[in-house]
Amino acid sequence: LQWSSPPEAIERFKSQEIWFAPPQFYELCRLCNFSSLRELHKFSSGRALEGCERWLPVMLNASDGYIQLLPGDELYPEDPDYTGEKEINMSTDKKIEDLMKEGSVFHRIVIKNINSLAVYVNIQAKYKHMHPLMINSDYSDHHSRL
Repeated sequence: LQWSSPPEAIERFKSQEIWFAPPQFYELCRLCNFSSLRELHKFSSGRALEGCERWLPVMLNASDGYIQLLPGDELYPEDPDYTGEKEINMSTDKKIEDLMKEGSVFHRIVIKNINSLAVYVNIQAKYKHMHPLMINSDYSDHHSRL
């Protein structure tokens, strides 16, 4: 067991020393906004009573990978299946690059393979929350605050 800061954990993911599922990668990208535990605590205390949003990632199968769509993304379904009773199978013959070029409202995690994740967000955060830094696991860009 080894403790790592969020940027260090992402670097370890990039070097394939460790692996995270997309939701954990997203949250680590969100934690990269804070330079210290004190800063995170101040932020979380300040927004504690704002509320929360229920999320259900919806998978879109593309010809060369996957996109986990999150609430607010322009491709996110109007009525996602929170219960698992409906069979929602979203797929396209388009490539991820084409879907990204065609789109303009993003809240998604792009998955090219098990070790290649990228977070894209340009919507307004709800409940005074913090968006994740937009990090691509293929590049060392976690220090930018896009």
